[in-house]
Amino acid sequence: MNQHAKIRVGHSACPHDCPSTCALDVELLDDKRIGRVHGAKDNSYTAGVICAKVARYADRVHHPDRLLKPLIRAGAKGDGHWKEASWEAALDLVAEKFIAAEEKYGSETVWPYFYAGTMGLVQRDGIERLRHAKKYSGFFGSICTNLAWTGYVMGTGALRGSDPREMGKSDCVVIWGTNAVVTQVNVMTHAIKARKERGTRIVVIDIYETATMKQADMGLVLKPGTDAALACAVMHVLFRDGLADRPYLEKYTDDPKGLEAHLRDRTPEWAAGITGLSVDDIEAFARLVGTTKKTFFRLGYGFSRQRNGSVNMHAALSIPAVTGAWQHEGGGAFHSNSGIFKLNGELLEGTKFRDPKIRYLDHSRIGPVLTGAEDALYGGPPVTALLVQNTNPMNVAPEQRLVRQGFLRDDLFACVHEQFMTDTAKVADVVLPATMFLEHDDIYKGGGNQHITLGPKLIDPPEGPGTNHYVIEELGKRLGVAHLPGFGMTEREHIDVILTKKGLGDFASFKDKKWADMQPEFEDAHFLNGFGHPDGKFRFKPQWNGGSAPNKPPKSMGIFGPYQQLPEFPDHVDLIEVADAEHPFRLATSPARNFLNSTFAETPVSREKEGRPELLIHPEDAAAMGVSTGDRVEIGNTRGEVVLHAKLFDKIQRGVVIAEGIWPNSDHERGEGINVLTGADAPAPYGGAAVHDNKVWVRAV
Repeated sequence: MNQHAKIRVGHSACPHDCPSTCALDVELLDDKRIGRVHGAKDNSYTAGVICAKVARYADRVHHPDRLLKPLIRAGAKGDGHWKEASWEAALDLVAEKFIAAEEKYGSETVWPYFYAGTMGLVQRDGIERLRHAKKYSGFFGSICTNLAWTGYVMGTGALRGSDPREMGKSDCVVIWGTNAVVTQVNVMTHAIKARKERGTRIVVIDIYETATMKQADMGLVLKPGTDAALACAVMHVLFRDGLADRPYLEKYTDDPKGLEAHLRDRTPEWAAGITGLSVDDIEAFARLVGTTKKTFFRLGYGFSRQRNGSVNMHAALSIPAVTGAWQHEGGGAFHSNSGIFKLNGELLEGTKFRDPKIRYLDHSRIGPVLTGAEDALYGGPPVTALLVQNTNPMNVAPEQRLVRQGFLRDDLFACVHEQFMTDTAKVADVVLPATMFLEHDDIYKGGGNQHITLGPKLIDPPEGPGTNHYVIEELGKRLGVAHLPGFGMTEREHIDVILTKKGLGDFASFKDKKWADMQPEFEDAHFLNGFGHPDGKFRFKPQWNGGSAPNKPPKSMGIFGPYQQLPEFPDHVDLIEVADAEHPFRLATSPARNFLNSTFAETPVSREKEGRPELLIHPEDAAAMGVSTGDRVEIGNTRGEVVLHAKLFDKIQRGVVIAEGIWPNSDHERGEGINVLTGADAPAPYGGAAVHDNKVWVRAV
C-alpha cells in the first residue's frame, strides 16, 4: 500500500467568489492538516477539474502569516503597531464602541460591511441578522453582479438559463465577457469536451487575447464597452440574411418587428467603427451563430464592469432570441442560475427584524460613504462604526484615495474579521482572526451551475481563529439581541433549517449526498413555457426605469445614473468613460489567473506566477511613448496615479491598456493599488462598480 492510499478524503465546496462553486475532494492528512485539493469527479458540473490556486489550498490554510490572535491597535491608524488581546477583551471593546456610536448618532451610524470572501450562506449572511436586529444601516451589495444581472433579467424576466452542462452538447459555444480559463475553469471543461466529441466551434469575445481566447476557434478582440454594437450588427445580419427565426420571434418575443426596424442601420460597417473589429469578422460571427442552431451563449461577469454593462448584456442576450437557439438542447444562453435555488434564509438573516425605514448604503461607494458625501449617506448620520467581514475594501473598492481617507478618520471605529493582515485589516482598530472554509460548517449554492453543496467542517483550525458565526453570536450577546429568533443556534442548526424548508433533509442526511442537483426542467430552463415576464415574452424593449431585477436597490435609494439615456431597443450607448485628449487610453483592471480579487495574493506560488503589477500596452502605443517591456510607466486620471511596469502585448487594440489582478497596495511602488483609478459612481440603472471602465493617461516615468 503506498502512502497516498492511507490519506482520508473529505468533501466540500470551494467558498470563493466564483460562479463555479466547485465540488471538492480534500486530502486530509490528519485532524488539522490538508494535502492536495481535487475537483469531485462524480459532480456532473465540476467533473473533476478545479483551478490550480484552489488545488494548492494547503498554501493558504497552513500559511505562516495567518492571523491567529485578536489584535487591538496600539498606535496611529495604519502604522502597524498592535497589542494582542483575548477574544473576550476584543469583543467587549467592539461592543462598547458600537454602543457609544449609537448613543451619539443613532443606530444607522453602524454599518456591518461584508461580501463574498466566503459564499457559504451561514458564515456570509449571518451578519445580516445582527444588522436587522440592531437597526444598523442596510447594505446594498452591488459591486459584482448588478450590471450583468440587471441586463439579463430585463430580457428573460428570470435569473436562470440553459443548463451549463449543455455546452457539452452544443455545436457552437460563445464565451462572451468572461476569461473562463482564469475565472471559471469548468466552463472550459464542458466547451472543450464538446469540441473533442462533436467538433464544436468555440468563439471567445473579450477586450484582449486572454488565456481563454487562445483556446478559441474564433477570437474577437473589441474595444471595452462596445459589446452592444457588435450584438446589434450581428442581429442586423441575421434579419438581413434570413437567419432570424421568425416563428419563434412571433411566439416568444415582445416586438420583433420593432427590433428589426431599429437595427436596419446598425450595420457591420457601423459596428466596425465602434468596436474596432473588421467587417469581415463581424459578418463571419453572425453567419456562424445564424446557421448553427445549437449555439450556446455563455455570458460572463465582464458585463458588470462597464457603465453600459446592463445594455451590453441585454444586447448580447438578444441574439439567441433572434436565432431561436433557446429551442434546442445545447442552445440558448446562460449567465447565472442564482434565481433557481430560493433557499429560505429568514431565520439566518433575521429578515423579520428589518425596519424598512432604516437607510441602505451602497457598498461599492464606501469611499464616498466614509468621506461623508451627501448623495451617499441618504440623509442619515455619518458612518462612525464598521464591522468588516469577508471583504477587503481598502484594496478592492473603487476610488481608493477616498476609501483610505475615510478609514483613517479619527472618529471612525473599524473592526475587521480576517484570515490575513489585508490592506483593510492594517487600518482597523480591532482585528479578529478568522477560520477558513475547511474549519467550519457551511452550505453553498452554485450560481454558475445548479448544485446546492454541503461544506462540513473537515479539520480543526489552529488555536485562535473564530468563525464568522461565532463573532455575530458573541456580539449579539453583548449588544442585547441574543434572545431574538435565529440567535443561539449553531451553524448546523441553521443548515438544518435551510435544508428542511427546501425539502432536502437535514445536515446529517445531506452529508452523505454531498450535493443536490436543482436544475429546472428543460422547458423551464429554456423558457419554452414562457419567459419570466408577466406576458411570457422575451423583452427586446426593457423596462429600464423601475423594471424587475434580482438585486434592485430599495425604493429609498431610487434609480442610479443617467438611466434616461438607456436605449429603447438594444443599442450602443456611450455611458462609459470615453477616451479624450487628456486621457487617450481606456484601462481595464482584469482578473489575474493566480489571484481571485485580493485573495491568494498572499500565497507564495500565486505571487511567483504573477510576478509583479504590470500594464499590458500595445507595442505601437508603447513606441510612441518611448516605452519598452519592463519600463516603469505612470498611469493616471483625475482620481490619482500609480506606477506599473510596462509589458508590451499586441493582442489588444490600440488605445487600450490592461492591468491584471488586484495586488496588495504595498506591492505597488507608491503604496497605492490600481483601484486608485477606478470610479465609485453608481452606473445606470441599478448600480454596480464599473472597474474596467476608466479613461487614463499613460506616460514613461
